[in-house]
Amino acid sequence: MPELSGETERGRTVAPFGLAEVTGPSMVPTLRHGDRLLVRYGAAVRPGDVVILRHPFQQDLLVVKRAVERREGGWWVLGDNPYAGGDSTDYGVVPEDLVLGRALLRFRPLRTGQRSPLTLLRWALSAARPLLPDRSASRRLRAR
Repeated sequence: MPELSGETERGRTVAPFGLAEVTGPSMVPTLRHGDRLLVRYGAAVRPGDVVILRHPFQQDLLVVKRAVERREGGWWVLGDNPYAGGDSTDYGVVPEDLVLGRALLRFRPLRTGQRSPLTLLRWALSAARPLLPDRSASRRLRAR
């Protein structure tokens, strides 16, 4: 579940971009616990996008999932880790107004103790990655 920074209360204006921190294993291997996300609020969502949304039953809880397909009533969302749960297989279609934005970029913070030049070079080359739409998610859904 992400923690958003820069988001204001519902009904107020939200900055077009913000940061979120990922907690939990539901999006492994795409996202890991502790990853940071650059989020574009109000962005158009397409199938395969990684999205930030309010949980349909606990709207104070924010979650990160992959938008698989648009259905009547909203979006069908799944986690990339099929064993973690906590997606549309549990709570059904997510209404459009609960989808807050789309994650554009993932970056991994430098861990404490990573100070050797080789470790810093590896981190610099792999820390930031764009989050591209995964079209295979919709194929996985149809296969179920």
